[in-house]
Amino acid sequence: MNINFTNAIKNTPQAVPPIWFMRQAGRYHSHYQALRKKNSFMDLCRLPDLAAEVTMGPIQDFDFDVAIIFSDLLFPLQAMGFGLQYSDDGPKLDVHLTPDFINKMTPFDEAWPQLMFQKRALEQARKRLPGNKSLIGFVGGPWTLFVYAVEGSHKGSLTLSKKYLPLYPQFCAQLIPILKKNIEMQLEGGAEVVMLFDTAAGEIDPLLFSQFIMPQLMDLAQTFPKKLAYYSKGTMGGYFPKEFFMAPWAGLGFDHRWNLPSLLKNLNAYDNPFFAQGNFDQSLLHQDPADFEKTLRFYIEPFKNMPPEERSRWVCGLGHGVLPNTPEKNVHKFIEIVRKEFSNGG
Repeated sequence: MNINFTNAIKNTPQAVPPIWFMRQAGRYHSHYQALRKKNSFMDLCRLPDLAAEVTMGPIQDFDFDVAIIFSDLLFPLQAMGFGLQYSDDGPKLDVHLTPDFINKMTPFDEAWPQLMFQKRALEQARKRLPGNKSLIGFVGGPWTLFVYAVEGSHKGSLTLSKKYLPLYPQFCAQLIPILKKNIEMQLEGGAEVVMLFDTAAGEIDPLLFSQFIMPQLMDLAQTFPKKLAYYSKGTMGGYFPKEFFMAPWAGLGFDHRWNLPSLLKNLNAYDNPFFAQGNFDQSLLHQDPADFEKTLRFYIEPFKNMPPEERSRWVCGLGHGVLPNTPEKNVHKFIEIVRKEFSNGG
């Protein structure tokens, strides 16, 4: 377990924030590329030894504080009968959610055992990880999984997903028990926290988010107090009432659209410890090295000007996942600069 990450969860002031990136194991990384040449993407996810090996790569090469299990958020849909294939063009479901198919989804008792491989992968990763590193798992947010089930992706205007919004409660009635079992298994496998990734959250307006999506999120948070963290993409303050920030989250992730230093100060008004992760724009990792270093230093300056008590919940990371073709040297430089700058009294 990583003490810096634990401190952030508990809001214990510290000089140097913990660092981990979404998609820190992925297509940009030479370690992943070498494994991918020999194995299918599906095998890298579903074979526990391989998934653990991919997970370990960024820890060994970049020394992140936290490892996140290598997997994919669509596997619950595969377990529910949608089928799932991967190609160079990305994931593809065999069938999509329609009013006709919603009553044909695989029932809970047949679905959840198909996700046992993620628990096994976490167990293997935990055995390999140094004792001073934390391990987290992840699942997809209910709304994001609904969007994928309907559309096959979350690109574009999501017209079909919004057309079929009345199906969302019935979809969740079957999905949520499977997600809960999946989260439970990941925690049993050694995950200290499970991330709930809701990358399509910002594609629905705040009022509908509150009506349809928020109840499921609050239920999940209450079911796994201080063990579940929520990341949403494209959302802003109007999406989240005070009650959301007072729920028993282990943490919340924020994309690059948020003024995170200001948010950290505002969150301190709530008597509720949880980490707040983010939110350097992942696209900026593609800058030339000299430009990147200037941009990163500009980004961290407001955090350096905050006393450790004000930024005690901060987990330093990106606004979303590491993009393909990101230069590895910039990932190294990111970690080096952040640790050096905050070790020097930031």
